[in-house]
Amino acid sequence: QVQLVESGGGLVQAGGSLRLSCAASGRTFSNWTMGWFRQAPGKERDFIAAISWRTHSTYYADSAKGRFTISRDNVKNAIYLQMNSLKPEDAAVYYCAADFLVGFVPDSTSVVVTTTSGRTSWGQGTQVTVSS
Repeated sequence: QVQLVESGGGLVQAGGSLRLSCAASGRTFSNWTMGWFRQAPGKERDFIAAISWRTHSTYYADSAKGRFTISRDNVKNAIYLQMNSLKPEDAAVYYCAADFLVGFVPDSTSVVVTTTSGRTSWGQGTQVTVSS
């Protein structure tokens, strides 16, 4: 089992930036994909960004492209999400996740994400609040 601990959330004004961190411990594998999801009150949990541990490939939801950057540190077993130009609609609880499937829709830049109950690991979440 892998443990994921997020940090870096907080309150920021619209247009500002935040950097989220996720530290992984326990059972980790070099061929996993790790990433970020977010959930606003009353809404479903949405995919934001992912990074392949093995290939360094990155994947972004349309809402994150051009503003958010996902990165990783293999030595620290950590991933990060740099969020710039934040908008009030970015406010949510942000969750780190490990071991899920992600890929591009053929002939498209759209991303398909599949999480598996009982296999995909989740962190406890970190709150991001964006004031207008």
